[in-house]
Amino acid sequence: MTTETLAALEHKAVIEAATICQLVTFFVDDEVFAVDMGVVQEIIRMPSVVRVPLAAPALEGLANLRGKVLPMVSLRRMLGFKARAYNEATRAVVIDLGQSIGFVVDRVASVLSVDSSKIAAVDETLRSTINSQWLSGQLKNMGGHKIIMVLDFEKLIASEFSQLSQAISHAPLVNSSDLQEVDEPLPSDERQLVCFVVAGQEYAIVIDDVEEIVPIPAHIVHVPHSQAHVLGMMTLRNRLLPLVSLRRMFDLPQYEANEHSRIVVVALGDVSVGVVIDSVNEVLRVAKIDMDTLPGLLARDGDLSDITEVCKLDEGRRLVSIISVAHLFSHSAIKEALSTVDNLHEGLIEQRIRKEHDERISETDEQVVIFRLGTAEFGVPIETVQEIVRVPDELTQVPRAPAFVQGVINLRGVVLPVIDQRLRLGLMASERNDRQRIMVFLFNGVRTGFMVDSVTEVLKIPKKAIENAPHLSDEQSRLIGRVANLEQQQRLIQLIDPSQLIESQELSGLTQLMV
Repeated sequence: MTTETLAALEHKAVIEAATICQLVTFFVDDEVFAVDMGVVQEIIRMPSVVRVPLAAPALEGLANLRGKVLPMVSLRRMLGFKARAYNEATRAVVIDLGQSIGFVVDRVASVLSVDSSKIAAVDETLRSTINSQWLSGQLKNMGGHKIIMVLDFEKLIASEFSQLSQAISHAPLVNSSDLQEVDEPLPSDERQLVCFVVAGQEYAIVIDDVEEIVPIPAHIVHVPHSQAHVLGMMTLRNRLLPLVSLRRMFDLPQYEANEHSRIVVVALGDVSVGVVIDSVNEVLRVAKIDMDTLPGLLARDGDLSDITEVCKLDEGRRLVSIISVAHLFSHSAIKEALSTVDNLHEGLIEQRIRKEHDERISETDEQVVIFRLGTAEFGVPIETVQEIVRVPDELTQVPRAPAFVQGVINLRGVVLPVIDQRLRLGLMASERNDRQRIMVFLFNGVRTGFMVDSVTEVLKIPKKAIENAPHLSDEQSRLIGRVANLEQQQRLIQLIDPSQLIESQELSGLTQLMV
């Protein structure tokens, strides 16, 4: 074989190889879609997300993917399908468009190697269901599917996230055939429990309700005049955590804590409590068939109705009582502990704000006041917060007040208009509760209060942990232009520019309201 013939064969092989492409196929509803694997960074299970106010409806929120902020987009909502709860098959396909974006799909099907010449132009009959402008082609009778639609993710993003699309740099795409997935989830007929011992009896809490397990601290702040089962408070990563004794709550014999004693930090929504137990046993995977509802005759009424199920192990020789966290938080001991720490915490935050106003902040840190709306955390610069006050039982309604004003209160002789921060950020309103607070800001000489779900802490954030938020809409970008990514704490804090909370015409309306 001559050198010329060999070179020609090699050239032909290169051309043939170039016509083969690999596609990742996935389902959204009953439709099958595909994307070139060259832009797929990885495939992950659905992570925890932080909701982003004022963003497009298709945005699920922001997730933390190994230290990087990852926007999560629902393909169901983008493509106009009905909402469906996530399940074990739900995946996020992470696409590299110059910026990584996670697209949530119902399930991933397979990876296909196809001749690119077989990718046909989009059939006009698809226009009735899927916007053909979002498709780069289609495959027929391939991989066991009648039709596979090839999505053009750049056009898809440009259609609904124009600001994000403009921010994406069209750098060369990185090939990645190493598709990663996290560990397999539990089967649907199993539950995972944290098992521990109190007074020789085994108890358990569903692992999803457990934030962490920590040792007993050397110093516990005792609270005067509190009930016996409220042990006091401890500091856990710059927040006050109320501590209660499960022994005392269950009226069991007293017991001195030792090196085996632990604090199980349990959470209900954005509220956390430390429950002191004798020792931690293990993490159990238990079939639901081995869990029985506590017989009504044995179920205790009132404060001690916390145990709702009993787990039978070792052919019934081992019984583990399962504590309901929802019931636990209705216990008077928990309510008192939360109220006590809430009052003390609020006082400490106000002291910290007053103190920090007079101190110079490090050039490497930013100091912010953290508040919550639902499970999402937001931060505002500490120097912008005038004070924090409780929400009164009733707000005085003012006729012809701007729609965004919930009412006014009398703050030491000054009329203070109060705005619901949830409504300002386009979120659903919530019922009034004892944890809500009013954060007072000063806008061009006008004091204005914004009602939030809770104020949690004053936090110093290293500037290196702060990055620009994804540009999802003009309003969102003005108001929430940055995000603090605290990877070790697994927290994403959206940083608000308070000057953008009130527009000039709205401020004018507030001024007239107080005349």
